[in-house]
Amino acid sequence: MTATYTFDVFSSLDGFGAAGGNWTGYWGKQGPELLDRRLALYSEEQRMVFGANTYRAFEQMLATSTDDSDVRDPWVTRMLNLPATVVSTTFAGTSVRPDTTVERGDAVDVVARLKEESDVPLRSHGSLAMNRSLMAAGLVDRVQVTLFPVITGQTGLDPVFEDAADFDLELIEHRTLDGRTQELIYRPTLHT
Repeated sequence: MTATYTFDVFSSLDGFGAAGGNWTGYWGKQGPELLDRRLALYSEEQRMVFGANTYRAFEQMLATSTDDSDVRDPWVTRMLNLPATVVSTTFAGTSVRPDTTVERGDAVDVVARLKEESDVPLRSHGSLAMNRSLMAAGLVDRVQVTLFPVITGQTGLDPVFEDAADFDLELIEHRTLDGRTQELIYRPTLHT
C-alpha cells in the first residue's frame, strides 16, 4: 500500500500563494478556527516533503521572526518539527533540522519511492513548482486548498497553478473556517 500524498497550499481567490504590498500573513484573515484546524492537521503523524527553495524560505522566515509573529504560530512550529524530506538536485551547504533528510534527484522519482516506502502519510505545504510536476506525474492524491477571501490582482505573488497541466477535481471534503475562509480538499485527475 502506498502512502497518501497531500499538496497543501494557501491561495487568494485569484490563485496567488502570497502577496506583496501591505498584506500580512494569511492576508490578515486568520482566526481561531483556522489556526486550530491547521494545528490539528499537523498534529497527525506524517512526513513533510519540501522543495529546497521552500525549505530555505521557511528557515529564513524562522530566523528573522519574533516569538509573536505569524511564522511562530503553533501549527507552523509543529510542521517544521515533523520528520521531513527536502527534495533537490542542488541543495548543499545548508544545515537541516533534526529528522530532516535531503534526497537528491528528480522530485517525481524521489516522491514515487517515498510513497512506496513510507508508513505514514506525506504532506507538502507550498513547494509550488515541485507539486505541479508531482500532480502531472499522478503522484498527488489530495490537493488541499485553503482559500482566503481576498483578491490580490495588483500585489499577488507566486501563482499557485501557473503552467500546471489540466486537471479534473473531485471535491472530497470542505469546510468554512471563521465564517470566511474555505478549506477545499480535492482528488485530482489529469484531464486528458
